[in-house]
Amino acid sequence: MRLLVQRVTQASVAVAGETVSAFEGPGLLALCGFAPGDTPAQAERLCAKLLRLRIFEDERGAMNRSVLDVGGSVILVSQFTLYADTTHGNRPGFSAAARPEVAEPLYRHCLATLRATLGDRLGGGVFGAEMEVRLLNHGPCTILLEA
Repeated sequence: MRLLVQRVTQASVAVAGETVSAFEGPGLLALCGFAPGDTPAQAERLCAKLLRLRIFEDERGAMNRSVLDVGGSVILVSQFTLYADTTHGNRPGFSAAARPEVAEPLYRHCLATLRATLGDRLGGGVFGAEMEVRLLNHGPCTILLEA
């Protein structure tokens, strides 16, 4: 499992022109991808790490606060292209990504895990849909987490 985490000051997700998730203020936009062997336990550990990741500045300007510490929001978007293989040629291959029947339950499990802590401060995308994801990256700060 991979999470590409971006510290943002605003983010939104739209499907077919309709906004399905949005927030303004400090938070994280996390793109998640799954591999065939990923488990719910791995997903829970990575979601816990996401919530505790200290990438927000404290009063001294040091990255020392988590999204929970700053009362921020999170949008989690499923993105199988995080497992793109570009080692051969110019067209990415996606055989390392989990099939939808494996990835979708893991994505839903991640949403439920995060919602248990964040409540209405959690948003998501629509699994398998073509989405428009907008964000204002703060820093910029982008971090890759892997299980």
